[in-house]
Amino acid sequence: MELFSEIYSCYYQVLRHILCRQDAMTMQDIRSQICKEGFGESMLSIIPRLKDGTWNLLDRNGELFLSRLSPSFLTPLSSLEKSYLKALLSDPRIGLFLEKEQLDTLDKMLADVTPLWRQEQFYYYDRFADGDPYRECLQRETDPASSGGIYTDISHDNYERFRHNFRILLQAQKKQQYVDLDYTSPAGTRVHHYYVPARIEYSVKNDRFRLLALKNTGNGSLRLEILNVARTQNVLLTDRYFSREADLNALIRSSYYKEPVKLQIVNERNALERAMLHFANYEKDTKRTGVNTYECCIYYNQSMETELLIEVVSFGPVLRVLGNERFLNSLRSRLKRQKRLLVTD
Repeated sequence: MELFSEIYSCYYQVLRHILCRQDAMTMQDIRSQICKEGFGESMLSIIPRLKDGTWNLLDRNGELFLSRLSPSFLTPLSSLEKSYLKALLSDPRIGLFLEKEQLDTLDKMLADVTPLWRQEQFYYYDRFADGDPYRECLQRETDPASSGGIYTDISHDNYERFRHNFRILLQAQKKQQYVDLDYTSPAGTRVHHYYVPARIEYSVKNDRFRLLALKNTGNGSLRLEILNVARTQNVLLTDRYFSREADLNALIRSSYYKEPVKLQIVNERNALERAMLHFANYEKDTKRTGVNTYECCIYYNQSMETELLIEVVSFGPVLRVLGNERFLNSLRSRLKRQKRLLVTD
């Protein structure tokens, strides 16, 4: 198994749950578990290695598979895992999810551990400069040439407001609790509504957190709205809780365009794995179409379109856009604008 092959450790979590099962499983049981917790393309990587014994994790008896781990099996943290955790603690975004006391405790526990990587080792290209204020400092870009050497003033007040609002939204999302939210739209309009926070996502390209929130439309149905967390002016917990099950994934799917973006991936220089990581935050279907080619369909809506377009353009020549026509037209327009800028320069 490749070390840290998934940015969110998805494969490890899927396999952990399969190995912790003490009952015999059919291959269909295993497929269902992978579909439930993995990505659409996870089958391509996991199933063959489990079936042919490459990973040697399951005992096979005819059509049944049984975990090789005993019920008493416990795994202490390895030095590598501690090093990985120490690296995560250096990420400034971790402070949004943990209290200061928790961070201090973890820092003490891992005081003698060398982090697996350091933040200054990463260089983000083609990234928006006006990201969310999740750092409490006056910050300068690592490469002055990338921003003209301009300092970005992230004041203490902005940081505290952002962190306070984020923590309340996170708490409400876990408890399915309504919030009273005061918000400024991109057009500058002040919006005031009651929402149920359903999910918080992070965009690497925009360096921003966004909130997927449920709103009652008044006729008993729900509407999904996507809000920028940094545009939240004030948020208060209410004493109301969301009492019924909402299929968030179904609501998201209902917002997608009818036709997905269809990509052809030529698996040169490990292109398939790089593409799966590159587009990991999108719902997609991936299938093999030739000896060394794959077709990947990515589902998206209007709010995702610009970011997806940028990511497709930045990937490289081993990826080809086959459709849909709407996306192809947007891609052509963007490339023409870039060409005009190059000629002007």
